[in-house]
Amino acid sequence: MTEFRLLGPVEAWNDEGQLTIEGRKPRALLAALLLERGQVVSAETLIDRVWGDFPPDSARTLVQTYVWALRRVLGDVIETKPAGYRIRVASAATDRDRFAELTARGGAAAADGRHAEAAALFTQGLGLWRGPALGGIGGALGVAAAGLDEERLAVMEQRAQAQLGADTQVDLAELRALVAAHPTRERARTHLMQALYRAGRHAEALEVFAQGRQVLDAELGIEPGPDLQAMHVSILRAGGAPTGHASAPTAARVPDAQGGADGGADGRADGERGDGGPVDVPVPALLPPATADFTARARPLAELVRHLVGTGGDAAPTRTALPVCVVSGTGGVGKSALAVEAAHRTAGAYPDGHLYADLTGATAPANPEEVLARFLRALGRPVPDSLHERVDLYRTTLAGRRMLLVLDDVGCEAQVRPLLPGTASCAVVVTSRSRLPALTGAHRIELDVLGPAEAVALLARVAGAERVAAEPAAARCIARLCGRLPLALRTAGARLATRRHWTLRTMVERLSDEHRRLDELAVGDIAVRASVALSYDALDERARRAFRLLGALGVPDFAPWLVTALLDTDACAADDTVERLTDAHLLSVASDGHGVGLRYRLHDLHRVYAAERAAAEDTPQLLRDATTRALGSWLWLIRRHAAAAPSGELETCAHYTTARAGAPAAEDAGTWYESEAAALVAAVERGAALDLAVPAREVALALGSSSFGVANRFEEWWRTHDAAIAATRRAGDRSGEAMLLAGLGQLRYSQDRYTEALTYFEQAGALVEKTEDLRSLAVVLAGTGSVHREQGRFAAARAALARAAEGFRVSRDDAGLGYASRLAASVDLEQGRHEHALTTLEEAHSAYRRLGSRRGVALTLRTTGLVHRALGEHCAAERLFEEALGILRDLGDELMTAYTLQALSKTRIRLGTATLPPLLDALAVCRAHHDTLGEGMVLRTLGEFHLAAGRPGQAAGPLLHALRVWEPLGVPLFRARAMRDLAEVREAEGACAEAAALRADALAVFTELEAREQAESLVW
Repeated sequence: MTEFRLLGPVEAWNDEGQLTIEGRKPRALLAALLLERGQVVSAETLIDRVWGDFPPDSARTLVQTYVWALRRVLGDVIETKPAGYRIRVASAATDRDRFAELTARGGAAAADGRHAEAAALFTQGLGLWRGPALGGIGGALGVAAAGLDEERLAVMEQRAQAQLGADTQVDLAELRALVAAHPTRERARTHLMQALYRAGRHAEALEVFAQGRQVLDAELGIEPGPDLQAMHVSILRAGGAPTGHASAPTAARVPDAQGGADGGADGRADGERGDGGPVDVPVPALLPPATADFTARARPLAELVRHLVGTGGDAAPTRTALPVCVVSGTGGVGKSALAVEAAHRTAGAYPDGHLYADLTGATAPANPEEVLARFLRALGRPVPDSLHERVDLYRTTLAGRRMLLVLDDVGCEAQVRPLLPGTASCAVVVTSRSRLPALTGAHRIELDVLGPAEAVALLARVAGAERVAAEPAAARCIARLCGRLPLALRTAGARLATRRHWTLRTMVERLSDEHRRLDELAVGDIAVRASVALSYDALDERARRAFRLLGALGVPDFAPWLVTALLDTDACAADDTVERLTDAHLLSVASDGHGVGLRYRLHDLHRVYAAERAAAEDTPQLLRDATTRALGSWLWLIRRHAAAAPSGELETCAHYTTARAGAPAAEDAGTWYESEAAALVAAVERGAALDLAVPAREVALALGSSSFGVANRFEEWWRTHDAAIAATRRAGDRSGEAMLLAGLGQLRYSQDRYTEALTYFEQAGALVEKTEDLRSLAVVLAGTGSVHREQGRFAAARAALARAAEGFRVSRDDAGLGYASRLAASVDLEQGRHEHALTTLEEAHSAYRRLGSRRGVALTLRTTGLVHRALGEHCAAERLFEEALGILRDLGDELMTAYTLQALSKTRIRLGTATLPPLLDALAVCRAHHDTLGEGMVLRTLGEFHLAAGRPGQAAGPLLHALRVWEPLGVPLFRARAMRDLAEVREAEGACAEAAALRADALAVFTELEAREQAESLVW
């Protein structure tokens, strides 16, 4: 098994030793994939991780090249997916995941009081580190590296705490080094003080505190926090200078890093103010306890703490604005837990007290008058009758004091304003499901769901680290099914914790049924359904209907115009509705849509809830009508793209009439399909499930005939056609079924699975052969002819393509005529009928020009170049290939650009001007697109390149590889040509008998297929 190391220099090792990964950028790309192990990472994300803000123009191609290079070293662990790349390695194969597993187990052991075991596990985890994370790769990965390094520091602190709890030896040198390197880390300093005291070094412990106080004041302008102060006070009260461990204060007198100290929650002795002045009001301590299983949230927590400490802890008179932080997010995302955790961590910066109120804004909003009364009583003040008097007294009491307020679950701005202090020395943290946009001047933090690793860590904290470690794949699946929502994860974890006889796989099975998922995510008084219902019930009727329809449609993300179609309303009303749902955190911004505008998404559990409400509140006909409008709008947009940039491929779709969409088509079809792909597939599947056979069929067919199909989105292509075929069969639509079967044939043809393709085309032909639908029959014949051509059945191919071309002429279908004519010309080329091929190509060229298909013209130019090359007219062929290449690159067609690079390189081999990089680029693209036929073609050309350069030894490898990849395809002509080249290699090696046998086998194939090579004068 290959082992990957991220906790230090990025490395890969196997049983034979370290694997060589040359170059910083390939290592950065590998690190980026490993950090998202098991997840699909888009090319755009990889480009950002490798180059940051200034990627080169060739970045996408370079990513493909780096992936190819990594595969050569690591094997096929990197998968190419329609949306990007995914690395398939077990969690045990990465030191980062082993570190997370060991430290999670250590944390669980510490929580159970097993301190010695915890310390051993933390030590084992820290032993995996070999230096700074990611080996100083830096760049855009610097943030990820810093996050890993922060985890290491936290675990070092946890180990020290566990060692102190176990009453075992603490590495004082390591603790001193940690404090010296990170002087503002109060937790490490607290551990060092405790360890020094227990070692009998009383004075040194007090000096560590004094140094810390000086650093915190100089760098942050704050006093030490409550834990550090508590340790200081407890050591002072213990008295004397103990000489050994036995005389150290007890745990009650010298607390650990999580404990308090005598004299109150903030660590001060009774009767003391943080500034040394007399206490004239009580010091309220209303904060609820911090969440015991608080996990992750390192970045938002650091941001919130930094904002509170950097402002509220600074008594500088120049600050005039009250710092207010609004933490917003959907129900159950952990807003309250974050706010309370940050309040506890910054408590020392607010020595005059801490106020807390749950304003229950999502249920029955609390009255600000009642909250003020509670606060005033906590401050030892009388409670006036009117709201205005209460506000005046409250603000007068807080004037000049350093107090922290946490206002939890705020419903609207009106609840907050009377509770805001009038002094800049205080600070306020607000949590809300709403963004509270009218609360101007606030610092805003929006919480999203947890990351994959964070979600699993939280599950481990609640359900038990050992159980999660025993079933890591199931744990990741639970995290995914919970949508990585903290409330859902805690609920699932709590159910597991109280059902020890359940495996994690049992929970996966129970959560996998969407109809029961929300039922499973309920335990005690905690229920995800109830949490979502609070937000849903607060919406107006239009927003609730949009929410329901989006859930019923089941799209993972969408553009705002989709709401226009679903609600059958105008764009302004739809945009307002989307914004209301976003403000309520029932929608979140998914991305910028790859440059085609904002996109939004429903959280998975919100989608399940929305679908439940749709089934309960909406009629089946309403849901069918809304889905029909949505599919019709997508179809209109697809056709707009197709009309603007016809693909030049075989078009299986008909001309179903549809209404105009609520949004214009994007300028670039490729990026639009990239952004809409997942939503389109989900919508077609939903439409088919509702028996909307015609719109589902037409969208599926339009996709297969568009740039969507050209981009080799094989899985989505299959899913849309498979769903639509089931609906057309239920509807008895034989013509629609035939076209969908032809679409599946075209899919298998694009995947180089020719036997399956022919089966689908034959099934389609049986349905349309006896009809009078000439165009549908022509579509099936063109597909059949294309398969016959690849398999070397040229007579059958010529006959089918000729009939197809005639059908397209009669039906005036230029897309079909261009396609059939171009393929017919390529059949003529294979059999040496060059003049006839050129004539047929002229017809294809004219058809594509009438259609306005630049891509079709480019493909025709490429085929024309192949004919001229076969005639020995290499300069003419080179010009044609270069012209085609310019068009295809301009269109962003990576795969056909690779095919044209291969053809151009082969021509330049004949001219003696070929170079290696274009062929390597073409090979990387073919592999990225899983195009086996094209991969073999480029490999064979690489062999020819080396042969022409007089390097037969280097030619053998690519030629043999080409033969291997072609073997399962059933393409005898391609294999015969590679065998002929290999014969030249063997002859150069002196293996004349093997060379003769290879030539004889190749010639037999040429003769059987009546290929042009049989007529060549071969001196073998």
